[in-house]
Amino acid sequence: MLRISAFTGLRPAPALVAEVACVPYDVVNRDESAALAAGHPHSLLHVDRAEIDLPPDTDPYSDAVYARARENFLALQTSGALIRETEPCLYLYQQRMGTHVQTGLAALCHIEDYERDIIKKHEKTRRDKEDDRTRLIGTLSADTGPVFLTYRDSPALDTLTAAVLQTAPLYDFTAPDGIQHTVWRIPGGAAFVENFRAIPLAYVADGHHRTASACRVGRERREANPAHTGTEDYNWFLAVLFPASQLQILPYNRAVHDLHTHTRETLLEAISRVFTLRSATSPTPTRPGEIRMYLGGTWHDLTWRPAPDADPISQLDVTALQDRVLAPLLGIDDPRTSKRIDFIGGIRGPGELVKLVDSGKAAIAFSMYPTTVAQLMAIADAGQIMPPKSTWFEPKLRSGLFIHTF
Repeated sequence: MLRISAFTGLRPAPALVAEVACVPYDVVNRDESAALAAGHPHSLLHVDRAEIDLPPDTDPYSDAVYARARENFLALQTSGALIRETEPCLYLYQQRMGTHVQTGLAALCHIEDYERDIIKKHEKTRRDKEDDRTRLIGTLSADTGPVFLTYRDSPALDTLTAAVLQTAPLYDFTAPDGIQHTVWRIPGGAAFVENFRAIPLAYVADGHHRTASACRVGRERREANPAHTGTEDYNWFLAVLFPASQLQILPYNRAVHDLHTHTRETLLEAISRVFTLRSATSPTPTRPGEIRMYLGGTWHDLTWRPAPDADPISQLDVTALQDRVLAPLLGIDDPRTSKRIDFIGGIRGPGELVKLVDSGKAAIAFSMYPTTVAQLMAIADAGQIMPPKSTWFEPKLRSGLFIHTF
């Protein structure tokens, strides 16, 4: 049984919503964050990436960064850029990117559901990144960016959603990247809360570090509060829950800087022994079991079939590529730490791979078929961990549209 809750949070003043709402902190580096926030004093990037308001050589994990984040967060409230809700609310959050539309429910989820694996995860977290978000959430006493969750579709929830979509939205704007963001306010939201009790499981699609960090903060607050009752707001974290059928996963492509010990000829010969190798007429795979490889100005088609009894991880194309080519042939033993491999989000398309190889910045590149939501769920259900850089969800959730404080 999945628990969700309405919350009396912060949200942008309607006239400033397009400026306040920002891309997630972890999809841009410092320079990109600074460029996006330039001339926009109300952007939440001044909170989520507060190092942009300090000297360029500032350690992003220094005390000064977290202190500035809190200062900027309070200033947004004092100035009226962020306003406090007058009652507990849920929100419908719809995103439109081209022809793709996805609509999720913004709500609080319980940290115990995460700890009890009712909210399932499929990735490992890096300690340094988790420490950073834990400290920021704790310093602000707030979740500024929601976790991206998914669940198996529910007709009852679809009916409730359809009814809300017929009403006037609270916010509706198109961001500079062309993605439209529309939000509906749902006071109370009791019907949604009740119907989510019939949802047995949810899955972290994107935001493993934010989820783990929010739970760490909740545990720390529990331990520090001798009067803890379990009803406190720090027991909850902010999420947007999407039905699985609406999600769009793009491929996470790979580019390797060199051919390790191989020439083009010896590498092609070695690959032909572990994949069916043919010339490709398109740079984009059309189904699972296909990988496109760009080498020496030519696209190649690599096909394979997993064993009938293969576990969920072994059925992934990214696993086959790692186990058959990247590790044994190209020396990429640990893609999480290797400096010889780059991961390119599928939003950039295979043209980015061609550019990298033709420019000499990479020697070989691989265009992947996207991992499916069903595969993600099967891996999480099996208690397994997805290989690194297996999924690229698009569009990304904007931060700052609704903020949970505690």
